Amino acid sequence: MQTDHIEQRLAEHFPESEVAVSGDGSHFDVRVVSAAFSGLRAVKRQQLVYAAVNDWIRDGSLHAINIKAITPEEAQA
Repeated sequence: MQTDHIEQRLAEHFPESEVAVSGDGSHFDVRVVSAAFSGLRAVKRQQLVYAAVNDWIRDGSLHAINIKAITPEEAQA
């Protein structure tokens, strides 16, 4: 699994958002800054990100993902 594949997938699911992915192999750190997270609790935000990559988790391509899902306002704070 390559970071650019994950970035592309997340950018498709969260248009007009800032997406950054780092890591190697099957363990990645993901940061998504999106207005889509406004008003949502942390668990719901993570569920939205997991939903975008869940097929890769199921098939074992992506083993571990550390998610930071924040709003643009939180990113500026």
